[in-house]
Amino acid sequence: MDILLDIVHKHKSGSGSGIYSICSAHPIVLEAALLEGLASGAPVLIEATSNQVNQFGGYTGMTPHDFHEFVMAIADKVDFPRERVLLGGDHLGPNCWQTEKAEQAMLKSEVLIEQYIAAGFRKIHLDCSMSCADDPVPLSGATVAQRAVRLCAVAERAWRTVGGEAPVYVIGTEVPVPGGAREELHALEVTRAAAANETIEVHRAAFIGAGLALAWLRVVGLVVQPGVEFDHDKVIDYCSSQAKELSSFIESDPVLVYEAHSTDYQTSANLKALVRDHYAILKVGPGASFALRETLWALADIEAAWLGSHHSSNLKEVVLKVMRDEPKHWRNYYCEFARHEFDMQFSLSDRMRYYWPHPEVQRACATMLTNLDKSPPPLTLLSQYLPYQYAAIRAGNLRLETSEILLEGVAMVLRQYRNACSPTEYELEKNVR
Repeated sequence: MDILLDIVHKHKSGSGSGIYSICSAHPIVLEAALLEGLASGAPVLIEATSNQVNQFGGYTGMTPHDFHEFVMAIADKVDFPRERVLLGGDHLGPNCWQTEKAEQAMLKSEVLIEQYIAAGFRKIHLDCSMSCADDPVPLSGATVAQRAVRLCAVAERAWRTVGGEAPVYVIGTEVPVPGGAREELHALEVTRAAAANETIEVHRAAFIGAGLALAWLRVVGLVVQPGVEFDHDKVIDYCSSQAKELSSFIESDPVLVYEAHSTDYQTSANLKALVRDHYAILKVGPGASFALRETLWALADIEAAWLGSHHSSNLKEVVLKVMRDEPKHWRNYYCEFARHEFDMQFSLSDRMRYYWPHPEVQRACATMLTNLDKSPPPLTLLSQYLPYQYAAIRAGNLRLETSEILLEGVAMVLRQYRNACSPTEYELEKNVR
């Protein structure tokens, strides 16, 4: 993971640059990310979470090896160099097995880590912050660090067996809930600098005590809470002044930067401020798939208006029926019965992303896209439902094809991250002043 080490080194040297990580398994989201990487010449960091991809298949049905092959096939499709695809594992630890006893969960976590390394993942988030069935709540910092070190030792052994570049690690116990908060949010408490320092020191001691001093030199990121999050319909925006102490603290560390989770839906200005304040690794997941859903929903409205309901795919109705029939992916998130139908479509947590691989949904999507490509709608409908794509088509920068329209819908989100992670010379001079 020399490319990531170089990015972090440049940030610590004052470049103001960073990298964003796409946490998604949707092929259109990943293709859009790789095309953005081609346009900018930047590497593309793609991460899988432990509940999404694991030795049992996760909710995608993919093992780490399967996910590697899946991503590389998309890279080959768009002629993106494989060596510039960076693969990471997010929340690697007992997250999926919290209902089991700690030792059982950790044994499964060891297999998880080993398979991720064997499959070529080299950015590893060691997340042992969650309590298992026989654990106290919350876990002590020492226990979290000891478990993280146990998994790091497995990763180091696996890497020495398979070869290749050495893995880099991310640590941190103040980890936002994957996929966004379930409850309504009003404000967040920023991680205290003293708490960040304690996390670093307890992990440093655990690594060195376990004979992993060299691996500690490859710990590049610390997950903290900078005060960003989202619930079903509201975003807690980043406020640089509230995180000033935390941002200043990390400047004294020669290697570490912050990794910011749940940055989805932040404004462009907020994303730039986060990178400037040393959150040099920005994670985005639901924000990208939400943009995909918005574009698909707009295309469904265009199809209905253009072809009529009797000749349309009725994509919306198909997706919502599947979600109602199989509620396991949203039932524990959308708690207000009267809002179920609304939240299934429009919640920022975007639980709909779990349903795109469903065979009925895939058939409806394919039908809609084929219908619109065979009988392209008039631009007046694009102007009504997808004004940004309409403007790009009018300017000659986009073809009136559903594949390009979908990719552009996602790319508009990713470009905000790209711009935040690649400051201009003017912005660098302004930050220095």
